[in-house]
Amino acid sequence: MLNVSEYFDGKVKSIGFDSASTGRASVGVMAEGEYTFGTAQAEEMTVVSGSLKVLLPGEAEWKYYQPGDVFNVPGHSEFHLQVAEPSAYLCRYLKD
Repeated sequence: MLNVSEYFDGKVKSIGFDSASTGRASVGVMAEGEYTFGTAQAEEMTVVSGSLKVLLPGEAEWKYYQPGDVFNVPGHSEFHLQVAEPSAYLCRYLKD
């Protein structure tokens, strides 16, 4: 079953799914802008296209991520994104 979600007045859209190879995940697209997301559980984010400038919890410096790059976000935390061009991502929800 697919689960469609929309955030930030439609500037971020995702489709959630479950699969044997990936587990629980979502794939989505973000328009240009700045966003803050909260996590309920740990997440593994993979940039599919575009680029993301990310400030992870506990970090002092923003880092750039390009297509193929992966970063992890702890569960029960918050992370910040700056998106300069439409960008796509894959988010895998990890077990804490």
